[in-house]
Amino acid sequence: MPVSPRSPLDRRRFLAASAGAALTAAALPGCAASVDSGSGAKGAKETLTIMDVAWNKKDKQAAEQALGMNLDIVTYDVTKLNAMLAGKNPPDLVRGVGATDVPYFAARGLMTDLDPYFAKSDVLKPSDLAQANDVWRYDATSKKQGTGPRYGMAKDYSQDCMFWYRTDMFEAAKLEHPSDTEPLSCDEWLDLGKRLVKRRLGKVKVYGLSGTPLGGPLTQVMWMAASAGGSLFAEDLATVDFSSPEALKALQWYLDYAKADIGPSVVNPNPDGWDWPTYQANRMAMATDGYWFGGTIGGDAKISEVSRFAPAPQFGSHRISPCFSGTGFWVPKGAKNKDGAWKFFEWHFGGKPAQDRATSGWGIPSLNSLRSKMPQDTAFHKQSYAVQERELAYFAVLPVSPYAQVDALNAVLTKVLPGAVKSGTSAGKTADTLNSQINEQLARGKELVG
Repeated sequence: MPVSPRSPLDRRRFLAASAGAALTAAALPGCAASVDSGSGAKGAKETLTIMDVAWNKKDKQAAEQALGMNLDIVTYDVTKLNAMLAGKNPPDLVRGVGATDVPYFAARGLMTDLDPYFAKSDVLKPSDLAQANDVWRYDATSKKQGTGPRYGMAKDYSQDCMFWYRTDMFEAAKLEHPSDTEPLSCDEWLDLGKRLVKRRLGKVKVYGLSGTPLGGPLTQVMWMAASAGGSLFAEDLATVDFSSPEALKALQWYLDYAKADIGPSVVNPNPDGWDWPTYQANRMAMATDGYWFGGTIGGDAKISEVSRFAPAPQFGSHRISPCFSGTGFWVPKGAKNKDGAWKFFEWHFGGKPAQDRATSGWGIPSLNSLRSKMPQDTAFHKQSYAVQERELAYFAVLPVSPYAQVDALNAVLTKVLPGAVKSGTSAGKTADTLNSQINEQLARGKELVG
């Protein structure tokens, strides 16, 4: 494999690293020059430049041998990426989060349309691509994510609103286990969190529920509003409306969750930084982390024995189970070695690295043909696999706006919501504040994109 099995923080670390992109990418040109080949002098071994998390020496050497190329690994940095894109000297491959990065970069003409490569490939066939790869698609005409050309591919993915729970904590509280097949309502989910929380001297000792999926409070409201039959974003994705009935109901849920202080929130973040240390230390009853979290749980025999997987809760009449990551790679439009980048694509996403990832439990394979390789060797793996297989039917892409990055919009919620919770500000007034501040950002971004 080119990279060691995914660090547990990869997805979250990348999202954190991307937070400044909305502030810097506005200066990028609308289109970078395209050069087809990076083979260099005749007979010279070609070089592929990859912007990614750090690789160890052994993995790099193994990848170079398999690919027959020299690899220049540039540590991912948003500022550096933007400077390389603006200077028309970008990497050949860039690590990215499909669900949130694609609209922003594709709308600015900075990503290579990979459809011609997919059409000719015997390894990565469009008919074999998991539906979650649609987060890597963007239609420039309609400015909509989920359709149009493919600009990248996920190395694996999860439906991030699904959650894990501790059977020992449910039994100690004399509560029935959540169903493997029928989703809880979000109100039932919140109620369970309140029943499972444990406090000592007024402070939380055991979280009842870590209720915010990957992507933060913005994506949570998006998901819940969609489940209620509405949408946070307008049809043209140029504005948000937290005051719509569906979004307001979702916002109220989050305010209630944060006020109840039963789990990590923008008001009281988890001091551990993420859910696994807390869950492993017997201080969290339910963790909303999707299938990929099972990679950590499966590595601890004691914890896996008392852990089970459950469908994404349902907020309204529409059962929906999205992906807010889909981490993978994309090829900048100005990349010098696009053919080499595609060679990496076929090896990384369809070769031995992809097969090894499929067996690890650290995410659902990006190719449907590899799903049968997901671990099913233990009772823990059999249960989580069965739940995940049934959940696939409810996947849907929730398009994000191309006019600002999700991290920048989340920053507004992170600034506004704590004060609203502490002061008891109504959901309606909080919605008005969010609408004003976020729509101002989106309007500026729309002016730049056109």
